[in-house]
Amino acid sequence: MTHSAPAAEPAAPVSLPDSGTGVGGPAGAAGAVGGPGTELPGTRGGGGVAGRLGSLGPVALVIAAGISVQFGAAVAVTLMPRAGAAGVVSLRLLAAAVVLLLVCRPKVRGYGRSDWTTVIAFGLAMAGMNGLFYQAVDRIPLGPAVTLEVLGPLALSVVASRRLASLLWAGLALCGVALLGGVGGAGFGSLDPVGAACALGAGAMWAAYIVFSARTGRRFPQADGLALAMAVAAVVSLPLGIAESGTALLVPSTLLLGLGVALLSSVLPYTLELLALRRLPAPTFAVLMSLEPAIAALAGLLVLSQALSPTDAVAIALVIAASIGAIRSQSRPR
Repeated sequence: MTHSAPAAEPAAPVSLPDSGTGVGGPAGAAGAVGGPGTELPGTRGGGGVAGRLGSLGPVALVIAAGISVQFGAAVAVTLMPRAGAAGVVSLRLLAAAVVLLLVCRPKVRGYGRSDWTTVIAFGLAMAGMNGLFYQAVDRIPLGPAVTLEVLGPLALSVVASRRLASLLWAGLALCGVALLGGVGGAGFGSLDPVGAACALGAGAMWAAYIVFSARTGRRFPQADGLALAMAVAAVVSLPLGIAESGTALLVPSTLLLGLGVALLSSVLPYTLELLALRRLPAPTFAVLMSLEPAIAALAGLLVLSQALSPTDAVAIALVIAASIGAIRSQSRPR
């Protein structure tokens, strides 16, 4: 994710009861932190890069955000032999935090203990989601990792919906998971168990990320909450990265790639999602973000030479279909 991700970020938005709008994934909680009208400073109007990006269709913006997230994750995998999974996470979150703090310049005065508790919980969820996801992609292919991670938001959607149809979609997703990694009929058990467990853990943290993203969006204006939470995530992750990689994190080429991962996986997709949500209904946005496992599989193939078996392709398609079905059934009137 990286999701949103990283999110790991990744990014199937879920509309929670009484939570306002849908929320983004590892790319940056675009629909919850400040709501669909949230703007990064300097993005209003038609001038500058944001204005040119805004001239694209909203569907193209969402797809571009997904491509940015997943190809950023693929680039991160190539960086792991130099800096380790924890080192890459710390570089990504630190660079993203610095960029967002400089751009957003969030205010830190005037908030109560409950506000800070919420934003700290959001940051911890973000750190856990990214840390576990990067540990997963260090052990299993990118496409299956994102597919397993998506189960977290999907489970949250099923719980929030409380509809019988949602349970059926959840069953379809489980069928997809059972097939995942099915080279030679081995199924889910053929994946590295630690990697698969980390991907599932990242999904659970993604669900927590969604919940606290929505709460943060109600307490902090614009993208201030996201910037502060990203700083918390960076502070939590940095000691782990230093412990694993030490001075390897200071190599100029490694720092440059880490900045690139941060821009691809956090800053750029967050901006694209904000622009898209101005003109795109939240359910449509959620359906488009459900395509991320397929985009991840493509990124794994093109960047990492991670070819999928036909069984894996079917498995990913089943999970995507289940995610879209759950979102559509949730968005229908009761």
